[in-house]
Amino acid sequence: MNLDKNRNEDWMKLMLSEVKRQMEIVKLGGGKKSIEKQKERNKLTARQRIDYLNDADKPFIEIGAFAGHGMYEEEGGCASGGTVAGIGYISGRQCIIVANDQTVKAGAWFPITGKKNLRMQEIAMENRLPIIYLVDSAGVFLPMQDEIFPDKEHFGRIFRNNARMSAMGITQIAAVMGACVAGGAYLPIMSDETLMVEGNGSIFLAGSYLVKAAIGEDIDNETLGGADTHTSISGIADYKFKTEVECLDHVKKIMNKLASPANAGFNKIAPAKPLKDIESIYSIIPEGNLKPYDMLEIIELLVDNSEFDQFKKDYGKTILCGYARIDGWAVGIVANQRLVSKSKKGELQIGGVIYNDSADKAARFIMNCNQKKIPLVFLQDVTGFMVGSRSEHSGIIKDGAKMVNAVANSVVPKFTIVIGNSYGAGNYAMCGKAYDPRLIFAWPSAKIAVMGGDQAAKTLAQIQVATMKSKGKEVSAEEEKLLLDTIKDRYYQQTTPYYAAARLWVDGIIDPAQTRQVISEGINAANQNPHIESFSTGVFQV
Repeated sequence: MNLDKNRNEDWMKLMLSEVKRQMEIVKLGGGKKSIEKQKERNKLTARQRIDYLNDADKPFIEIGAFAGHGMYEEEGGCASGGTVAGIGYISGRQCIIVANDQTVKAGAWFPITGKKNLRMQEIAMENRLPIIYLVDSAGVFLPMQDEIFPDKEHFGRIFRNNARMSAMGITQIAAVMGACVAGGAYLPIMSDETLMVEGNGSIFLAGSYLVKAAIGEDIDNETLGGADTHTSISGIADYKFKTEVECLDHVKKIMNKLASPANAGFNKIAPAKPLKDIESIYSIIPEGNLKPYDMLEIIELLVDNSEFDQFKKDYGKTILCGYARIDGWAVGIVANQRLVSKSKKGELQIGGVIYNDSADKAARFIMNCNQKKIPLVFLQDVTGFMVGSRSEHSGIIKDGAKMVNAVANSVVPKFTIVIGNSYGAGNYAMCGKAYDPRLIFAWPSAKIAVMGGDQAAKTLAQIQVATMKSKGKEVSAEEEKLLLDTIKDRYYQQTTPYYAAARLWVDGIIDPAQTRQVISEGINAANQNPHIESFSTGVFQV
């Protein structure tokens, strides 16, 4: 048993070590040369700006660190989607901070940049959090303008959200530390207050070169749209500062005077640590996630005093439901159980699979949490819903739909941690990205796909072989194996947490030991939105 635990721990820590290695590369943004150019211009990097702003004694939960990872390689890459962002604290007030990374293609907007910025605005709106924009961007990346400019979820949605957030009473502050051009010029002006740094900050719809080409006027960028121009002539900006530090200090002053937020009233008491050593969290999931394990062990490492009050403990055993506290916050936990168990009829149930009774139990528990206004935490390690005639005849689709209905219509904040597998409709039922979790993070062991790699690869290979044979082509056993291996390799690459994080299917990849903090900070943010709708599930079959 100890050998297995050691092997599991080695496997998890090796993956975590790789996450940290990749993260060090991500932190370099556009590279060391680009960072040096920032210094030469007396400019801080995006990460240095955030570090200076964020309270030293408070956490900063980064969102989308791996956005764009492995994408846009032909264009030179787009580290962190060209934007560093997350949930932090300024002058004691929890808020969203979004900083353009000028070292990445001059802060240009790629398609993933737009998606990430919209995600940050979504988090601000859901939780009524103030949002700080640290602007330093050359605007849309023109070679990909058709993928970022005109659609509903593209660049223009940012300014629509500026207007909507203002109407919602959400504080927006824009500190212009560098270029702010073309359509992007609207963002700071649609914020509540605009700050500019002399010499580096500029705002204009068209730069000096374009002005010369368009109307023949000769003018330099500073005179056209610098800090002095916009604070003394146009009146567009509200404050100007000689240095970035002075500018950031004034952001802190503004935040220090905001009124205290209202709250939703989620229950919290004095926090307590789990009774078990958090280090043991690395040794629970079996290497490759190929064997059963007890999800209850993980839950006991995440909750206060390791206390978990199970709901319907002896029914629907492939999903664990129950009440607990995380860092003092009352939560309802819905978690896939990976142990093999017996149903009430004595039938063996495979761990990680959602059966009729477990779906029914989870739906009822989710409704209870909505009734009590208790935030929900989903711990995903699911291979999907049970298939076969017995399940179909018992109405697995009906029971699954009932669970999906409860998740989709939940009005309490939902938080999802993808611990292991996240396959097929199981991803939906366990509150995947499409079901609006306030935050969704993955462990290094996570896999997200429509089905398991082996099954998917075999299915795809069989289809391709059948197609070739239907066209009269002979396919040897060796060719068939090569095809299968090629498909399998490609499919496995698409199931990694990096692939998911790059596309913002998850907000990031975290150290398992960080899970408590992420959930606690998420609930603290959610508690600042007092507006909770009444809960209704609509129509579903019973």
